[in-house]
Amino acid sequence: MNPNVKRLLGLMLVILVCLSTTTATFRTYAALPNQLRLFEGQQTKLDLVMPVQASATVDRPDILRVNGENRPTFQLSPNRPISLQSAQSGQAELKLKLFGGIPLKTLKVNVVPNLRVIPGGQTIGVKVKSAGILVVGHHLVKVEGERKVSPGEEAGVRLGDLITSMNGNRLNDVSKVADIVKQAGENKRPLDLVIRRGDTEVKAQLTPAYDQEDKTWRLGLYIRDSAAGVGTLTFYAPDQGVYGALGHIITDMDTQTPIVVGQGEIVQSHVTSISKSQNGEPGEKRAQFVKESRVLGNIERNTPFGIFGKMVSNPEHSVYKEPIPVAFREEVKVGPAEMLTVVNGQQVERYKIEVVHVTKQSAPATKGMVIRITDPRLLQKTGGIVQGMSGSPIIQDGKLIGAVTHVFVNDPSSGYGCFIEWMLQDAGVVLASPQSMNEQGKVHVQRDPSFSFSSRRSHQSSGYVESIRMNTKTVGSLDKSLIIIEKFKK
Repeated sequence: MNPNVKRLLGLMLVILVCLSTTTATFRTYAALPNQLRLFEGQQTKLDLVMPVQASATVDRPDILRVNGENRPTFQLSPNRPISLQSAQSGQAELKLKLFGGIPLKTLKVNVVPNLRVIPGGQTIGVKVKSAGILVVGHHLVKVEGERKVSPGEEAGVRLGDLITSMNGNRLNDVSKVADIVKQAGENKRPLDLVIRRGDTEVKAQLTPAYDQEDKTWRLGLYIRDSAAGVGTLTFYAPDQGVYGALGHIITDMDTQTPIVVGQGEIVQSHVTSISKSQNGEPGEKRAQFVKESRVLGNIERNTPFGIFGKMVSNPEHSVYKEPIPVAFREEVKVGPAEMLTVVNGQQVERYKIEVVHVTKQSAPATKGMVIRITDPRLLQKTGGIVQGMSGSPIIQDGKLIGAVTHVFVNDPSSGYGCFIEWMLQDAGVVLASPQSMNEQGKVHVQRDPSFSFSSRRSHQSSGYVESIRMNTKTVGSLDKSLIIIEKFKK
């Protein structure tokens, strides 16, 4: 064949391919997912433009119905969307073919049991006790003359270490430490420590030093064991008897380490006032525990997506009295939504917001969407998102889609939210992800180190008492709120 003819044919082929990629058929085909998740009874549409004859087969018509039919093979109408409806839990495979024989697309559909939860929005009091004694600093002990030492630092104890045992005694209370230290000091014997450092267990020996000024035995460590504050409830799942709140992890400002929960509880709280947000300075909710308030639930986990535990009933002041559906992360879209939160007392109110950006995530990560407050009432009262709103539930199209997690410091009307799917996973309510069709529920957790406690110190005769506030320097946390922790010098 003439080389010029070959080049001409090749050029025509390239032009034909380029033109075909701009057609509606190609664009809709390229947008089709390889995998799809549905709840039982959920219906959705695939907007696939098919200008030619096509057919579809489904291997499990008892699980997935196509265009209202529960048979395995059928013809598709040209230029009409395909309707899919799930009938029961399980996995089905839908195959699309052109002219009855040319493979076009294979779609795996995973149908999970229907899940409904009650959105929260209530301001809650949070009381947490760590699973040991947290080391938050070193200090020097004056032992003789002008010589000062820090036994803890010399023993290799680090900031952020969690001391779980001392001389074989399990530690869960700071008040137990003094007697153990005194006994070891008087007997001139080192203390055997068991330390949790990250995910590893470390053993160390520490010899107490006698403080010549205070006339007592010291470890040369600042330690504490508890925290308390306020946050926002995100959801209550009545069928599972669990809840989720805050939307982010609680870490310690001094050590930048997450608090390992030993035990804890959430109680009723009410908002007393609001400090409005301004550009460069996020505002905050000021709130107090309700006096003699009943315990709403326990705290079992502190994760990158909040705190989780058991709850036996829906708390008072709920906007929703009955459960509503939850959304998969792929269902969240740019557009109007609403947020539930408290700005005065205990009354939960609805406020209009806009989802302005949605991030595609294949594994758990905290910043799933960008939101903007559009409700003039909330902007007037708070200036936008304030610290203390983290965990406020986000509703879109009648479904719970996520929770508020961050505020942008330089634009308080905007902030981040996380997908509700990740919070449900950490609460023990597992939603099947696309990967789990091929992998057995493998979950990769991404920790966000920006959340922490910041502190304000006032000197006390017995040691230090701190007013601790949740804070994130990157974009401003949402729980800068009345958190008191005892920090003892030992």
